[in-house]
Amino acid sequence: MGVTKEQVEASLTSKLNPVHLEVIDTSGGCGASFVIEIVSEQFEGKRLLERHRIVNAALEEEMKEIHALSIKKAQTPQQWKPVSQDPATTPSTEA
Repeated sequence: MGVTKEQVEASLTSKLNPVHLEVIDTSGGCGASFVIEIVSEQFEGKRLLERHRIVNAALEEEMKEIHALSIKKAQTPQQWKPVSQDPATTPSTEA
C-alpha cells in the first residue's frame, strides 16, 4: 500500500510542528502525489531551497513511495499572517 495523505500530515506535524498545514492528495490513481502548504517556525532564517529540503527530510521515509511532491508554500508564521489576515481574503461579517 502507498503513502496516504494522513501519513504525510502526521510526519510533517510531528517533525515540523506547523501552525498551518494543508496536504492535498493529487494522486488520481497514478501513484502517491501530493501538494503541500506548510507554515512553520522552523523555516525562520532559511531560504526557500533550505525550507524545501527540511520538508523533504521530514518525509524521508514517505519519499521512498511518493511519486510526486509539490511544495506550494513553505512559509514562516510572519510571512503567512499578512496573507491570512488580509481583509480582501477574510470573509466579511457584515450583513
